[in-house]
Amino acid sequence: MAASYDFPQALIDAQDELAQVRAELQALYQKVPWSAEPLDAWETHENAWRKSSRPASPGWDPEDAAEIARLRARELELAKLIVSHAFWSGLAPADVPAARDALKHHHEQPDS
Repeated sequence: MAASYDFPQALIDAQDELAQVRAELQALYQKVPWSAEPLDAWETHENAWRKSSRPASPGWDPEDAAEIARLRARELELAKLIVSHAFWSGLAPADVPAARDALKHHHEQPDS
């Protein structure tokens, strides 16, 4: 049976917000062109072991670029907050990876 942890609410909230920010970033990355800067179309040489190509990219529009920058900055803030939280110092170092995983999946655990 997996260990149970009494995570502080601030840590749970930060993890939940981090998951939300990452989902928003993923959705935005799906929407914007493949290149942040305007680039010409390209394809690999005919003898390349793995053929690949990309269409021309107009680059990201300024609003999308600003939103991506904002979300990336928030993602970094939340990751730092989670990793450096005092809760982890109360655990044996060998237990931290399992606890970190439990925090990432806390919403999947049945309420006791």
